[in-house]
Parts: sequence; structure tokens; C-alpha cells
Amino acid sequence: MATQSPTKVLFDTDPGIDDAMALLFLHRHPGLDLQGITTVHGNARTDTTTRNALYLAERFGLEVPVARGATEPLAMAKSAPPTVVHGDDGLGNVGLSFAPTRRPDPRPAYRLIIETMRRHPGEVTLIAVGPLTNLALALKEDPAIAGLVKEVVVMGGAFAIGGQGGNITPVAEANIHGDPHAADLVFTAAWPVTVVGLDVTHRVLMRNADFHRLREQGGEDGDFMWRISRHYVGFYSEREAIDGCYIHDSSAVAYVLDPSLFETRRGPVRAVRDGLAMGQTIQRPDDRDFPPNDWDGRPSQRVCVDVDGPRLMTLFMDTFISPDRPQRE
Repeated sequence: MATQSPTKVLFDTDPGIDDAMALLFLHRHPGLDLQGITTVHGNARTDTTTRNALYLAERFGLEVPVARGATEPLAMAKSAPPTVVHGDDGLGNVGLSFAPTRRPDPRPAYRLIIETMRRHPGEVTLIAVGPLTNLALALKEDPAIAGLVKEVVVMGGAFAIGGQGGNITPVAEANIHGDPHAADLVFTAAWPVTVVGLDVTHRVLMRNADFHRLREQGGEDGDFMWRISRHYVGFYSEREAIDGCYIHDSSAVAYVLDPSLFETRRGPVRAVRDGLAMGQTIQRPDDRDFPPNDWDGRPSQRVCVDVDGPRLMTLFMDTFISPDRPQRE
């Protein structure tokens, strides 16, 4: 029986502690073939997220282009980075173990997105785990790429499934709130989008015991994730009273690897672009009838509404820990 070729992916990111973990996850898993990294404002300013991406690429041995992306949202001012969550350096204030020597690709992020899709039409999945500004700029520059992308998988949003609200306002998740105009453009473009929001990522808990196991049995990569996670876990311990952290960005990677981990619902998706509910994500389910509204004529997209959290965590941990790997002395 022929083996399935790895899925080509382009990773749009704002590293970010959980971004770093997701990047390492997709790099280590044989089911994915990373084509490039694009950076964006979000967990830190773009100069910092680009430096972090270059550092991570060099540290992990990723021989792919790293393109610097948007520094500001499409139509509003950039808010202050969430240093309380990710640290002043975006990577938990552990300090980079070396100064990256790699340079960014000369192309801006949106051009790398466009050219990657045109080089591999119908083959590349875009995994976007920060504000969606780069994707929106790519669509504005070359709308035809919507027909060339295999799929867009977005970590972002909150759809009130089971009462789940936002994490930056009562209704808005941080990535969508960071550029709601871009999010609305991406959700309503004629490409297939799957949204992996807080509704499911808050059901995937990585406990401190998992980080301990990574540190002991996951080699250098596991030790790295242990160290950068200390600041992140401390934030969640104080704010959410949980012993660990939620797996946000790695959940989007897991969806690409194994969609059967998730239950999805179909229907057009919009992002509220301004006002009190700015950044809220709202889906009109395909199986519901409404009077004429602003969702009419928009493409039906997938929203994740449930997840097998334990099985997702097993996928993540097994990517880094071999059953026969000895524990550290």
C-alpha cells in the first residue's frame, strides 16, 4: 500500500510560547512538510516575532524561508503586546541561547504566501495562529490565490459553544480582536477555512506533569518546551487556576494532522469589525433558516465545536517521546 505524502503547510505565526511549541510540533511530525514561515504582529511586535521565528528556525534546523510580515492591523492601531502572557521577549523571558544569524527572506510575508500557493497550487495548507493581517494582504494583492489554497486552518475565535466566551473581551479571542477587519476578509473569501477556536482549545489541557515528562524524556526539544512554558503556565495558574496551560496553536496543527479529532459545524462566518463586540466571531449554521442578513452569499466554512482532548494530547506527546527513550538521569 502506498504511503501518503506529507501535507505541505505554510505557518503564519506570532511567536509566542504556544506558537513555538506548535512550530516544533509540525516540524517533528512526519505527516507535515513545512514550506515556509511568515511572521505577524500579535504576541509581540513584528520585529520581535520575526527575530523569534528566525531563532526557532535556526535552533530547530528548519531550512525554509522566514518572511517578515505586517506590523499593524489593516484598519486600526496595534494594541500593546500581551507581555503578561508571553513575556517581554515573547518566549517566556528565558533569553535566546544564541543570536540568530539567519536573515529574513527579502519578500514580505504576503508575497511569500502568494508565491508559495502559486508554486504548489491546491497542495498547501495555510496554518494561521496569529492575527490574520498577512492572509488578508495576500488576498488583497492577489485574490485568485483563494482558488489555489488547499485549506486555511485558523487558530482563533470563540463561538459560545458550551458557553465559551473570549479571552480578550467577553466575546472576542485575541487573534481575531488583533485584526478583526482582516479576519472578516479571510473568513468570507472563497477558500476553505476551518476555525479552531477557544471552544475546543480550552478543552485541551497540557498539565505540568506533561511538561515534566517532556523535560525528562523529550530530549533537547522537550527541555526547551519546559523552559519557555514556565512563564506561560504561571499566567494560566494565576488567571485560570489550572495546573498547566491550554493547547491553542498546537490544536490547529493537530487538526491538519487528524481532523477526526474534532467535530465541526458548517456555515458562513463573520467577524465583528468594530464597536462593543469588536473581534467576536459569529457563524450562521447551514441548517438554520434566518431572514436576509449579512451572512447571505458568504462561503460555508467549518468551525470546530468539539474535540477529543486526551487523544489530541497523546498525538502531541507521542511526537516528542519515543517509548524506548530513556529518562534523564
